[in-house]
Amino acid sequence: MNVINLHEDLVSIESITGNEYQVGQYLAHYLSSRNFTVETQLVPPLQGASNDRPRLNVFAYIGETRNTRLLITSHMDTVAPYIPYSRSSNGEGNEICGRGTTDAKGCIASQITAVEELISDESIREGDIALLFVVGEERDGAGMKTASDLFQDDGLTWEAVIFGEPSEHKLVLGHKGGLVYEITAYGKAAHSSYPELGINANSILIRVLTAIDAMELPGSEKLGDTTTNIGVMQGGVAMNIIPAKASATVLTRLASGTPEEAMIRIRAVIESLEFEEGRVEVTFGHRFAPVDCDVDIDGFETDVKRGGTDVPNLKGGHKRYLYGPGSVLSAHSDHECLTVDNLHKGVDDYKVIIQELLAR
Repeated sequence: MNVINLHEDLVSIESITGNEYQVGQYLAHYLSSRNFTVETQLVPPLQGASNDRPRLNVFAYIGETRNTRLLITSHMDTVAPYIPYSRSSNGEGNEICGRGTTDAKGCIASQITAVEELISDESIREGDIALLFVVGEERDGAGMKTASDLFQDDGLTWEAVIFGEPSEHKLVLGHKGGLVYEITAYGKAAHSSYPELGINANSILIRVLTAIDAMELPGSEKLGDTTTNIGVMQGGVAMNIIPAKASATVLTRLASGTPEEAMIRIRAVIESLEFEEGRVEVTFGHRFAPVDCDVDIDGFETDVKRGGTDVPNLKGGHKRYLYGPGSVLSAHSDHECLTVDNLHKGVDDYKVIIQELLAR
């Protein structure tokens, strides 16, 4: 099977975070049929998932040697909503569209094809490379965190790990950190015609979010500005009831500093606001510091990535390379696409990276 057919099969399987079972089964069967030794790793279910199927990482290697020199990895899950696979011809070549075409099933298809071609050419052998495809990257990194714990328990380490994310065929110098938090405002319900009898939680939350939106956190020359997105808001039950509770989920992408430093600043901003009535709570969730990656391979342009990846979720002293076909600018959009040429170049580039690292 060539990279285009493999890519089509993968994109044709819906694998929104929490529903990765079918695509994981497909990859496990595909790799087994090509004489890889395949293991699956059970990952805890996603809270609130709409199905009860297990979530599985797929770990594969040649022969019996689990502890290889290199690990090549990407994620199987995608964001919602599912967009079916489609092909169209335009002036720039054959365009392939659908959810996951770029982020990150283009990486998976290119990585597997690159490894298969190197095996066929006898350029790699048992002990050189392993493959890992994980769930949950788009939500909280649960798949990679599970894999990391299991690998540490087994004493598995690598000289280098090649992470697959769309990078426009550039090696990534690093990416921003992230801090997820939920802000909850508490008031008091009352009939809206008697507002003096209630405490409007929405009004409290609006004040807090206005301050958070204006909050300044340090940036860096390498990664640019630290940015904050107020992504989800909920509050109230009806237009004629003073809302007793309101909440917002916020993501701050850190270009500098640590999540702990940002948490101190966020708490200070909230505490600086004075409310005669009502109260506000902030709960911090998934967090990681800005990430540095290695780019010491000739022939590649370099760039930085604004969004997060699984790079910080795999613990160890390995070198870290981040590369993939396609552009992150179309990822997560309603026009997620890449081209046939992107996939073929992805295969060629992954082969170059693998061979360069194995030659050291």
